[in-house]
Amino acid sequence: MQTYWHDFHIPVMGTGHSVDTPIRVAPFGIASAISIVDHLLLEKIRRFYCEKFDFPYTRISKTEWDARARMITAYLNTVEKIVRMKMEAIKRQSFFAANDKAKYFNLLPDFSPLKVAYNRLMNIENPEERKDLEAELTEKMTPGAIDVNIMVKVDRPGCDAAGQPLSEEFSDAKAALRGYAESVLESSVIFSAGINQSLYNYMVRFSDFYRDKTGEMKKKITVKVSDFRSAMIQGKYLARKGLEVSEFRIESGLNCGGHAFASNGHLLPSLLHEFREKRDQLAQQFRPAILKFYNKMDWEYPASALNERPLITVQGGIGTNGEARRLIEDYGMDRTGWASPFLLVPEATPVDRSTLELLKASKEEDLYLSGASPMGVPFNNIRLSGSDRYTRQRAEGGTPGSACPKGLLMGPTPYGSQPVCTASKRFQTDRIREIADLDMVDAEKARRCAAVTEKICLCEHLGNGALIALGIKPEAGSPQAICPGPNIAWFQGEYTLQEMVDHIYGRGDSLVPAERPHMFCKELEMYVDALEKLVEKDAGADRWAGAVIAFKENIEKGMAYCLELAGKTPYPGENLASIAPCVAGQKARLAGIVAAFENRLEDAPN
Repeated sequence: MQTYWHDFHIPVMGTGHSVDTPIRVAPFGIASAISIVDHLLLEKIRRFYCEKFDFPYTRISKTEWDARARMITAYLNTVEKIVRMKMEAIKRQSFFAANDKAKYFNLLPDFSPLKVAYNRLMNIENPEERKDLEAELTEKMTPGAIDVNIMVKVDRPGCDAAGQPLSEEFSDAKAALRGYAESVLESSVIFSAGINQSLYNYMVRFSDFYRDKTGEMKKKITVKVSDFRSAMIQGKYLARKGLEVSEFRIESGLNCGGHAFASNGHLLPSLLHEFREKRDQLAQQFRPAILKFYNKMDWEYPASALNERPLITVQGGIGTNGEARRLIEDYGMDRTGWASPFLLVPEATPVDRSTLELLKASKEEDLYLSGASPMGVPFNNIRLSGSDRYTRQRAEGGTPGSACPKGLLMGPTPYGSQPVCTASKRFQTDRIREIADLDMVDAEKARRCAAVTEKICLCEHLGNGALIALGIKPEAGSPQAICPGPNIAWFQGEYTLQEMVDHIYGRGDSLVPAERPHMFCKELEMYVDALEKLVEKDAGADRWAGAVIAFKENIEKGMAYCLELAGKTPYPGENLASIAPCVAGQKARLAGIVAAFENRLEDAPN
């Protein structure tokens, strides 16, 4: 069984900004995740690393049979090979020297038994005793996990080189899963952005997702969830196929990076409270169905696994050690996820210099939930990115939209029968022409056109920053998109890996100012913003009344719980004092939004 010595991980960050993070941090025992949605990007990065490490490289053309899965497998195998090679090199290094071996141990949390033993080693004078402990510590050094992330709703049907449709297993999500399943990795696949039952059904073809006779699974399942109900639904569905969820990864619906999925007003503290109170139900509810499946298949379920329970982790807006301790010690989370702050750590993430400087200088007003994603889901964005400027210039110059070179986000739209990406030139040109012919005032036409041209080419632009940072592409002509969470506004520098990990574990000076509001404050503010947008969606429609009231009531319940939390003793560096005034301000704002909405409903014609 793989042992991880850290209680945090680095989640996936777009298609490009954690694409090689495992190569950078796994040899130091830190787990991270790679997006495998863009196989063409992975192929470019694979070529770069094969040349860097003098590995043999044979190009896989996108027109070859099963190219998507094969590109993904080849890249993941390359990453694993590099990490293993680096790990072995570090293990061969001597103790008592300023090298990567010392860095490995210095990064560990002080409470780790491995760190405690390492500190003891530093004070041993007897050569024989020291030699034995050195061997023991070296043996226990393990790399961080090389996890992968699949957005399950990004699942185009597959086509051959001639454009003819292929069978179901060649859809994008299934090909990505196959690429991971056929790799040598022993890690986790993270499913995000909803439920895809067809994809879950496909998993039964791969034995690595099931336990072997020793009780181990070579490949584990992590499900990103927005609430406890989602965890139960997905866990039960997978259990009926004998598949076990090894980790439920809770993410703040809005206070995160990338795409944002508001959970109907349910605030993170309330969700965490429910998981803490009900977590024992997870294993209890899933185990009978899992055992039934193994029995049906005439497989023996290892007795050693009967008492295991899934990990519960959380991510989204965490900014101080005090907040992390609250999540782990009070709510019983097994690990925390820290994403956006690592965008400021060049040792950990491939971010081009221009974008890095933009992030370092960013303020709260520069970070916003945009309509830039072709998926039609709110997308965390930063103003004046290379992609933002490029997209605006094209729209203002009368040539909106992208050539859509990859087509990964093509899908059905209300404006035609053929799948198309809403960021494409084809779609935007046609849609703007339709808007021009509508009978409405010019201001409304301009608003609708702006919403159309706001869409950016995520497939291409989210990977450009990594390609520029690695020297694979020039910055000129390569617009860079990035999707940090709002939390990054409080981190104003460029940091070493040691500095960021020390911050996470509360060692030394904090990287954020003491006046930074609690992570729960920003989330509350964003949920009230979300309700305001829901109200603006169609202020006079009775059909929204029920949704608005439910959203409002859930926020109010969350605010009441936040006030209970505010009365507790804070952990060091945890700004609990910021919660009460934040709740008071957002409560008044919430009341005003709902009152105005109700007044408009009353005034609306029947």
